[in-house]
Amino acid sequence: MSLPLITLDDISLLLAVSAVLLLVTAEFVPYIFGDKTIVSDIKKLRYLALALGIMFIVTVAFRIFELISNLQP
Repeated sequence: MSLPLITLDDISLLLAVSAVLLLVTAEFVPYIFGDKTIVSDIKKLRYLALALGIMFIVTVAFRIFELISNLQP
């Protein structure tokens, strides 16, 4: 039994969902705990969410480039 291959669309979806979840987590942590002592951890979460968002944009750009290159004869 072989497993299906992971496509660029699957990776793009995974990156988008991960970035949104990390960003939401980073925004709601101070309100839930009410503690400002974990500011550096929140900054790390935001930077990680930003990095995942940029990687998502890169995968979308690859997909657009692939679509454009298939249109030309």
